[in-house]
Amino acid sequence: MPKEKSDYQPSQEEKGFDQLGLKSQVLKGVIEAGFTSPSPIQIKAIPAVLEGRDVIAQAQTGTGKTAAFALPIINMLKNDKTIEALIITPTRELAIQISDEVFKLGKFAKTKTVCVYGGQSIKRQCEFMQKMPQVMIATPGRLLDHLKNNRIENFVPKVVVLDESDEMLDMGFLDDIEEIFSYLPSNAQVLLFSATMPEQIRSLADKILQDPINIKITPTNITNVDISQRFYVINDSERNDAIMRLLDTQSPLKSIIFTRMKKEADELNGILKAKAYKSVALHGDMEQRERREAVNAFKAGKADILVATDVASRGLDISDVSHVFNYHIPLNPESYVHRIGRTGRAGKKGIAITLVTPLEYKELQRIQKDIGSKLELYEIPMASTNGDKMLESILKAKVTDEVVSLYESLKDKIELSQLSLKLLALQFKSGKIGLSKQEILKMEQQKSEKESRSNTKRPLRTNKKYSKPQTGSRGKSFSSSKSRGSRQR
Repeated sequence: MPKEKSDYQPSQEEKGFDQLGLKSQVLKGVIEAGFTSPSPIQIKAIPAVLEGRDVIAQAQTGTGKTAAFALPIINMLKNDKTIEALIITPTRELAIQISDEVFKLGKFAKTKTVCVYGGQSIKRQCEFMQKMPQVMIATPGRLLDHLKNNRIENFVPKVVVLDESDEMLDMGFLDDIEEIFSYLPSNAQVLLFSATMPEQIRSLADKILQDPINIKITPTNITNVDISQRFYVINDSERNDAIMRLLDTQSPLKSIIFTRMKKEADELNGILKAKAYKSVALHGDMEQRERREAVNAFKAGKADILVATDVASRGLDISDVSHVFNYHIPLNPESYVHRIGRTGRAGKKGIAITLVTPLEYKELQRIQKDIGSKLELYEIPMASTNGDKMLESILKAKVTDEVVSLYESLKDKIELSQLSLKLLALQFKSGKIGLSKQEILKMEQQKSEKESRSNTKRPLRTNKKYSKPQTGSRGKSFSSSKSRGSRQR
């Protein structure tokens, strides 16, 4: 995909962090954190933020966008005993993740942070805020609650960041964001980061940003080369069986299964636990304590499968996830990139598996085009064929993209069982598949045994004699004159 032009164009000389205008103590934090060279979003955003410009940046998870706003913010802090920077993010997990990264990058600059989110004690948060932090990372709901109740002192942020703005839109936070801005200084520098730019986000940007610089990092080739990306074609009703078959054959060290809905996460987790898999669920309807316990169990190895929704999993930092499963195809390329980015970390190899029905195949093709990567087609492992040569020959047949497209067009015209029989008959007639002599003999023997069983009838008992019911009687009458209990033998 061609790259969209931005207002800001970095010079050719800007190749390292030391050429982006960062102070020495900030550069020490960069080195300590293990960064070697800036990513495209960092090269474009850091100088723009340092210039004091408002920024609209469109970049996906995994592009280094957190450091793109965190580093210049740390660089500009003056330690004037006020909250100088505010970072607003949609979820608790992401807030904690960003807080940790700001603290790590600001280690040598002695940056003080406070993380504010729902589910934590308000009293405890107020105690933290009284320790004069420089940077506040917050979720919209809890931040607005603090502002309405005048709990935040020395709150005059010079820089405000909206991270994952499209996720905040999806979660219904846009009204809260607009209300939060009514409490903020009108001259604050605003940085808006979003993976996508729907109309509502652009409308919000028009209200809160002034003469912003537009930066866009295209998703081309942003997927990790250490991740093997695969897809499996299934029928919609086969998802659970397919997941369990893949778990059994792949034997992942740790795996995350992404679902679209919270209900699906709970249902699949219940099915897996009933089958003795060590799994836990993670979604937005769970209490904060339950979510923390689930993540801790997964990190500690008490559970090796995490069934999660997109929003709940944002900010997860677990380095040893070997497999990611997409229970459904993700709704957009950004979600796909975010999901598979949970594996293949820290130089380790990872496997990303997506379950796709024939009806979803076109959507898969669109995602492949948008991310600039091609997913390999694999087949769900089958049970042992036990020497069945014909079944083995069928299983060896390669399923191609063209075959999937043909199946998609035919399945709407003929019932699936009839389609299978017709295609088998066509292959059988052409001689491409067939039965061996042993298999023919086995089938004839099974047919003979079946006919023999059907001809064998159980003998009738003759110790009871029945007659037609007498007039006025109900049901059947016995002709035996013996009383009950002394029936003739």
